[in-house]
Amino acid sequence: MSASTTTHGNTAEYQADTNVGKIANFVDTRVGLSPIVKEFGRKIFPDHWSFMFGEVALYCFIILLLSGTFLAFWFDPTMVTTEYTGSYVPMQGVEMSAAYASSLNISFDIRGGLFLRQLHHWAALLFSVAIMVHMARIFFTGAFRRPRELNWVVGCLLFVMALVAGFSGYSLPDDVLSGNGLRIVDGLARSVPLVGAYISMLIFGGEFPGHGIIGRLYIVHVFIVPMIILALVVVHLFMVVVHKHTQFPGPGRTENNVVGFPVGPVYAAKAGGFFFIVFGVLAAIAATVQINAIWNYGPYDPSPVQAGSQPDWYMLWTDGALRIMPGNWPFTWEWDLFGLVTLPMAILLPIVALTVFIIGMFTWPWLERWVTKDNRVHNILDRPRNAPARTGLGVAAMVYYGVLMIAATGDLIATHFHLAVNDVIYILRFLFFFGPIIAFIITRRVCLALQRKDREIVLHGRETGRVQQLPHGEFIEVHEPLDEYRRYKLVAFEDNQVLPAQQDAKGKVTGSEKLRGRLSRLFFEDRVAPVTPAELEAAHHEHAHDVHELESAGSSSSGH
Repeated sequence: MSASTTTHGNTAEYQADTNVGKIANFVDTRVGLSPIVKEFGRKIFPDHWSFMFGEVALYCFIILLLSGTFLAFWFDPTMVTTEYTGSYVPMQGVEMSAAYASSLNISFDIRGGLFLRQLHHWAALLFSVAIMVHMARIFFTGAFRRPRELNWVVGCLLFVMALVAGFSGYSLPDDVLSGNGLRIVDGLARSVPLVGAYISMLIFGGEFPGHGIIGRLYIVHVFIVPMIILALVVVHLFMVVVHKHTQFPGPGRTENNVVGFPVGPVYAAKAGGFFFIVFGVLAAIAATVQINAIWNYGPYDPSPVQAGSQPDWYMLWTDGALRIMPGNWPFTWEWDLFGLVTLPMAILLPIVALTVFIIGMFTWPWLERWVTKDNRVHNILDRPRNAPARTGLGVAAMVYYGVLMIAATGDLIATHFHLAVNDVIYILRFLFFFGPIIAFIITRRVCLALQRKDREIVLHGRETGRVQQLPHGEFIEVHEPLDEYRRYKLVAFEDNQVLPAQQDAKGKVTGSEKLRGRLSRLFFEDRVAPVTPAELEAAHHEHAHDVHELESAGSSSSGH
């Protein structure tokens, strides 16, 4: 693009020659974006496949905004009773809410409406998946440590908002499936002591199901939650820019630099192409795989309760927590306190289980810092195997979440595999308590075994499968030494050691400090130390001696 300059007094002003250049120059001279774009374009991002999950979540959110805007043009968020007169013959003449009728019209009478509905739904599912996998990558690699604790909290808020957005979204069509989900919400609200009935009436605008819940969910789903998510995404990206990006260990990578590609033009081009790949895959799925066929369910009727109804997968764990709870065994779970208030513990205890999971997720960065007393800045990531206790806890949390998800499908598991429903629930109850413990123990032992394998590879090299005999008759397997990059990757991790309970300024060991000491011993008592330079030098000397004997044996046989 050619350009010229004109002089006004002692000031030279840039003049573009093309129309695009003139528009860009006009905007820049009025807004001053070029310094911002120039600074941001120089930001370096590491090139690693695991970082793409956050991008997938961002692209899914963009697709959700675009498809949701289209659907909002035709959706009627009211519960006014109407008679369906659309093109779907089995429903003609049936009384239903305007919300359900408009959902049917979008599916059958609006050109491209069914495709956009399914695209919106699939994008919502992938949005939740991408957020959870992205957070798992951050957790297992320790990317939440200082100075990124607040960014971890932002990610947790995005996870919660994704759940709220998904629940409010699939409740809008006012079909049987969404109505059963709202019935559960009504029960949860009414379980709150003293004020439960008032909370339910406040949510539904009267007795369940009321006449205003769809309109209220519409406001939450279309305006409130997207604005919160958009604000959180902006804050998240701002913190990524401010704190720089984390990176995996490797030669030349330190806590004070970032090795990768700049945003412009390399990373921007790759990100733009990746967006269209995500969009294309979602479009292909939406065009070929049916989801949420609301015409099969019919309009919501609060009088019956259907068996086999389930929410989307990301909300299954909330439903599973309720199903796994005993109703009246081994004793009644409805507690009457002094005749003043009744506590339905069969509902309140599952809520506590869900709350503990959420609180633990939000507070983990500070809990780990308290146990390890590590308040340093961390820009280099951990390999999950090099943090066995953290990785074990992460897998335990995944098992905890997974058991609750499976519990929501206990009735379907029983019918499909011809099992007794009670037996399925008993097994899931056992796994709820002992599954995470078993998963923690197994995962930690696997991580330690992988560390020992890495240590063996560093000291003795990679196994080649070739066995040779030394002159004195010993058989050895020939090992191939590692290159420096691979060796650095295997030895570059911190040797976390047990920090016993310590005295405070008054010379006392508090109860919380004793607990911290026990947790530190649980985390780091079994550990594998990284290879030291002295050990590596000794191993190289031994390897060189074996090579010399092999070469001597080879030369002797050749001479002979």
